[in-house]
Amino acid sequence: MQKAFTFIDLFAGIGGMHLAFEAVGGECVFSSEWDKFAQDTYEANFGERPAGDINLIPSRDIPDHDILLAGFPCQPFSIAGVSKKKSLKMPHGFKDKKQGNLFFEVARIIKEKSPRAFLLENVKNLKSHDQGKTYKVIKSTLDDLGYYVFDNIIDAKCFVPQHRERIFIVGFKTPVNFEFPAIFDNKTRIKDILDKKVPDKYTLTNHLWRYLKNYAAKHKAAGNGFGYGLADLNGVSRTLSARYYKDGSEILIPQKNKNPRRLTPRECARLMGFPEKFKIVVSDTRAYKQFGNAVVVPVVKTIAAEMIKCLSREKAKSEDAVCTRVRISRPSDLYATV
Repeated sequence: MQKAFTFIDLFAGIGGMHLAFEAVGGECVFSSEWDKFAQDTYEANFGERPAGDINLIPSRDIPDHDILLAGFPCQPFSIAGVSKKKSLKMPHGFKDKKQGNLFFEVARIIKEKSPRAFLLENVKNLKSHDQGKTYKVIKSTLDDLGYYVFDNIIDAKCFVPQHRERIFIVGFKTPVNFEFPAIFDNKTRIKDILDKKVPDKYTLTNHLWRYLKNYAAKHKAAGNGFGYGLADLNGVSRTLSARYYKDGSEILIPQKNKNPRRLTPRECARLMGFPEKFKIVVSDTRAYKQFGNAVVVPVVKTIAAEMIKCLSREKAKSEDAVCTRVRISRPSDLYATV
C-alpha cells in the first residue's frame, strides 16, 4: 500500500518521531543516528538500522522526501548542559564544536533536498539561549532557505504525566495557514503508568536513600532547590532526563513501608508515550538514557496531523490550479455550452 507521504528521520534516537509520523500515514525512507545502542533499539522496532554520523553523509546520498524530521542534540542549549559547561569553562551552544553546530547539518540537507516541510525539536532553552541570539540565527537560516517558519513551546503534561517543555519548529516550503494544535489535558497521572508488580532491584538501597535525603537537606539549607523528586502519584512527574540511570532521583516512586524506587524502563516508555509493543532490547542503563533523550510520541503525533492537513490543503489547491490552467488552455472549453 502506497503511503501518503515520505519522511526522513535525522538524529533519530530510538524513533519517537518515526512512530508519530508513521501513525499519520507516512513512510520513512532514510534515518540517521550515531549511537550504536540507539541503532539497536531502532532496528529492533522498525526493521532498519539507521545510517551513522550525519556529518559524514553527503546530501546526495539521502533520498528525496516530503518531510524532514530532526531532534538535533539539545545538550549544548539546555539549562543543565549550559550550566555544567560554564562551570567547567567549556563552550556551549554553537561554540560547542562537537554538538552545537549540528543544526547546520540539518540546514545543509534542507537546502540540498528542499522538502515540502520540516519539524525540528529541541529544549525550551533554545529560544532564550545566549540572550536569544542562538534562535535568531536558526530562524534567519531557515528563512533564508525559503521556508515559512512557525514555533511553539509545548508542555507534554497534557499528554503524559510528565512536565516536559520542548520547542517545536515547523517549516513549509509554500505559504500555509498552519497553527499548532490546541492542547487539552487528558488527565493522565503517574499512577496510570505504573506496573502493579516491580522487581526489588528498582527499590533504592538504604545507603542511596540516606545519601539523597542528606544531599537534599544540605542544599535546602543553602537556599537552593537541588534534591530528589518524590512523585505525587495523583499528579505529574518532573522531566525525565538521560541521566536518570545514575540514581533515579529526579523521579522517585513512593512505596508503602519501603524505600522509594526508580521507574522501570517500561514505565519510562509509557511516560514518554511509547506504545506497549515497543521493544526494549538494551540494558536498563541504556534504556534510561534512550527514553530520557526521546520525544514524547503523542505530542509529535498531534503536530504531525496538523502538518499533514496543511500539506493536503496545499496539494489540493495546486492540483485545482493546474486543472484550471488546463481547461483555459483548451479553445473548445471557451465555447462550451452551459
